[in-house]
Amino acid sequence: MHNRNWDNLRFVLCVATHGTISAAARVLGVNHATVLRRVAAFERDHGGPVFQKTATGYRVLPDRANVIEAAREVENAVVSVERLMQGRRAAMRGLVRLSSTDSLCQSILPGLVRRLHDALPELQIEVMSTNSHLDFTRMQADISVRPARSLPEEMIGDSRVGLCFRAYAAPGAPALWLSPTGALARSVAAAWIAAHIEPDHVGAGVDSFMVLRELARLQAGIAVLPAFLGDPVPELEHRAELMPDLSVPIWVASHAELREVPRIRMVRERILDYLDGCRDLLDPPAAPVHR
Repeated sequence: MHNRNWDNLRFVLCVATHGTISAAARVLGVNHATVLRRVAAFERDHGGPVFQKTATGYRVLPDRANVIEAAREVENAVVSVERLMQGRRAAMRGLVRLSSTDSLCQSILPGLVRRLHDALPELQIEVMSTNSHLDFTRMQADISVRPARSLPEEMIGDSRVGLCFRAYAAPGAPALWLSPTGALARSVAAAWIAAHIEPDHVGAGVDSFMVLRELARLQAGIAVLPAFLGDPVPELEHRAELMPDLSVPIWVASHAELREVPRIRMVRERILDYLDGCRDLLDPPAAPVHR
């Protein structure tokens, strides 16, 4: 690849990473028109468009996702050569985007991000907190960290630890079950409630375990929560007599096309190790039932 082609690819990669022409121009230190011209030149020389222009910016076309990943590997290779020529150890660098649930993002993953920053300072980590499953073929995230019975067909991943769910209620709460709804309707908690609780015994519905915990703490009803959310709250009692502990694997997964990208593979392994170290918090031993 001669210099002009690499330069154009560098502009394409910057737009893909930052999502807009103006953001890429700021990062590259050029004007808006230069970025547009370089992206257009790359598309012209390589057989078609890479991006779909949307109201919020530029999105990589699904069938061009592998082009962007290849560009990131080229960038890493160029930097590695430069460092080796300078007699320095090549560092892992680039962007890795993680997607996980709001409860894991707020309570578990900050410690992981800090460890990644300390160990791999040239690696940029972005965390997306959402209970909705993202479309990985559209390059919205590189790694998913989610509890689920199984993975979608297009995802490949591993699980070393489970996530325990328990029933919790504050003393004096009504015998109404708070329902996980929206994106949480596919959760193991929602499935158990649908299978075992009559509809007239179900109260408010919420699409966040964080909010369900607060409602339970305020005596709104019985909530099925991840144990790491419910156990530390002094106002909540574990109601083991109402529901057995449920455990579901926490998957650390990527789209099949991204599985062997070096930086993504390394981060995925570090996430698995970190979650394994949190096993007692995420999947504690079953508590005795007091009737």
